[in-house]
Amino acid sequence: MKISRISLWSLGLTSHEAYHMSEGKTCDTVKTHILSLETDTGLKGWGEVCPIPHYLPAFADGVPSALTEMAPELLGQTPLGVDSLMHRLDNYLLGHSYAKSLVDMALWDLFGKAVDQPLYALLGGRMQADMPLYHSITCIAPDDMARIAREAYGTGIRQFQVKLGADQDWQADAERLIKVREAVGEGPLVYGDWNCGATKLQATRTGRAVANLDIMLEQPCKTLEDCAAVRQATGLPMKIDENAFDIASLVRAAELGVLDAVALKLSKFGGLSAMRRARDLTVHLGAEICAECTWGSDIVTAAALHFAASTPPNALLNTCDLSSYVGPRVAPDCPTRKNGRIAPPEGPGLGVSPDLDLLGSPLLELA
Repeated sequence: MKISRISLWSLGLTSHEAYHMSEGKTCDTVKTHILSLETDTGLKGWGEVCPIPHYLPAFADGVPSALTEMAPELLGQTPLGVDSLMHRLDNYLLGHSYAKSLVDMALWDLFGKAVDQPLYALLGGRMQADMPLYHSITCIAPDDMARIAREAYGTGIRQFQVKLGADQDWQADAERLIKVREAVGEGPLVYGDWNCGATKLQATRTGRAVANLDIMLEQPCKTLEDCAAVRQATGLPMKIDENAFDIASLVRAAELGVLDAVALKLSKFGGLSAMRRARDLTVHLGAEICAECTWGSDIVTAAALHFAASTPPNALLNTCDLSSYVGPRVAPDCPTRKNGRIAPPEGPGLGVSPDLDLLGSPLLELA
């Protein structure tokens, strides 16, 4: 079996409501890319990547160029041996992890279909029937954020990510955390996420204002060192996101004492192959994992769910059904949340089938 055709589509994903983060970053309509790797036997593997503008070193319009660059190293190769092929791509094109992530995802989908196994079986085996979800709350007025939290709580959600920093007001951020905590009561996990948009002083003032509550902080500052200073000053546990993107960054975060939890995102690490290695190290370091990606629809959600299902339960903090935040649904057969939890798709590979009528004509075809 050899890879014989590469097809790429581009599609706009629109958030069900405008999604606001720190420093003016927003998700309203964002471009996602969907990849098909087709073999000479007729099997197709699917991948997806959806960078958020101005968020990470990832550029949506760079995906077609990077894929064109990698195509000679993919065409004519067997997909049965994903690590080997990704090692080949890493040597051929340095960096560009986001563009490699959808290739890696499609290769794993092909591998699963070729051996007639669901992806979680190939990633280590299914360790839980379903996984807890968190609900991400856009950074708007504190009372409105509390309302969103109550509504999500009513659907069974027990973990809440509270976006902070949109107005650069540390007192408003403290009020957001306080009101969400009041809305969901004691017990559920509540954590405030600045997406690197706070100074040490701003984050410390917010953290100290809520230090009497059960609150976790997420990536307040742009560097691990500044995040460590905030953790030390507030005494609150810390989740790292943007600064966790490879093995070295995980080790450094652990050394600084800020790796209580970590977001392992497919597009940051370059796909499932690298994420498996990161997961093994994270488990060894004793941190808890949020298994997800930056943004996207059903294909990237399916990949994250398989990864989450094959992660040890005591090491999995939560996962995310990204496709529930946006429209249109790319693969109608992708699972949806139920009672605050979600299960991976069934069937070989990713177990989802994109709507080809929705995708339309490919943006790029290489053979």
